[in-house]
Amino acid sequence: MNRSLIVIFAAICLDAVGIGLVFPILPRLLEEVTHSPDVAPYIGIMTALYAVMQFVFAPMLGALSDNLGRRPVLLVSLAGAAINYVVMAFAPQLWMLFLGRAIAGLTSANVSVAMAYITDISPPQTRARRFGLFNAMFGAGFIVGPVLGGLLGDHWLRLPFIVAAVLNALNLLLAFFILPESRSPARRQIELAALNPLRPLGWVFSLKGLLPVVLVFFILSATGDAYGTCWALWGFDTFGWNGLWIGLSLGAFGVCQTLVQAFLPGPATRLLGERWAVIVGIGCASTALLAMAFASQGWMVFAIMPVFALAGIGAPAFQAFVTRKVDPALQGQLQGVLASAVSLASIVAPLAFSTFYFGVQKHWPGAIWLLVVVIYATAIPLVFLATRTARSLQPASA
Repeated sequence: MNRSLIVIFAAICLDAVGIGLVFPILPRLLEEVTHSPDVAPYIGIMTALYAVMQFVFAPMLGALSDNLGRRPVLLVSLAGAAINYVVMAFAPQLWMLFLGRAIAGLTSANVSVAMAYITDISPPQTRARRFGLFNAMFGAGFIVGPVLGGLLGDHWLRLPFIVAAVLNALNLLLAFFILPESRSPARRQIELAALNPLRPLGWVFSLKGLLPVVLVFFILSATGDAYGTCWALWGFDTFGWNGLWIGLSLGAFGVCQTLVQAFLPGPATRLLGERWAVIVGIGCASTALLAMAFASQGWMVFAIMPVFALAGIGAPAFQAFVTRKVDPALQGQLQGVLASAVSLASIVAPLAFSTFYFGVQKHWPGAIWLLVVVIYATAIPLVFLATRTARSLQPASA
């Protein structure tokens, strides 16, 4: 593997580490800054702010990398990530934490630029393997991040951010001295309309039968955001978990989910068919969530984790089905719409889940998982509708 790919993979892994690192310690950090135990709304706002910045700046960074080159955009993004962690490490006030998460969301949009870089330097026959490694590095970072954040945070609440800042600074130096430009910059005028993150959603009604498909992706993404928003709060409120145990539980979930997504979607689809693979995935997630809602001991969460992770067979099966039923000329349009739906879910869902958790926190924290089950249930009829209508996805004018 050449040095450029190693630097790119390291950058993506650190992005994921940074995302996961925050989860175990964010509630306690907000309690320290706000001097209030009721921090669920702040977590929702910070998570949504991160997603908003990603949503707005991902197309902008992609367009800038086409025109100015991949290398300068990646270097600025890595520098911004290091600055974000320094701000988070020493922020004494809430607005500074919000500023740090906004910077983090902006710089994390470099994922799209990193994907473009890999495409530039990879022959077509190696791209699938390298994109697989890309996803594996992101998954590895997301497993390591929560465990590292919980472990370091138990020694000093700000220590995880200092470590993340140092790692990103080292990665910046590595990229500066080793990473070459992957393509000749276009140096043409940027079309402003292409920077509009809402633009792909204008295509929802341009394909017959696309709306239920988009709604399924929106719901599946929204339910996933419940864990990042409420898991640490629930673990502390229900079991008295410290940062290490919160990190271990998130890391265990990441390991199980990575194994499921790496090995089971293909066999599950062949055995069950794409539609029923999605339904079984929703059923497994709902079963685990019901157990978590009523769990009284922390070990129960780890025991149910393999069943919980089986939910991971659903989204890949559904996406494979949809892409197979769409004309190749429309694949880019389809992926843009789905990406926008996922981004919007990541903005709306944290606000909704944190508000609900704030209402049930003192009486029954586990009720948050019942809400997720209800939302999953709304996806089931849409899955049947989408897998029926997806057979005829075509331009509306046809």
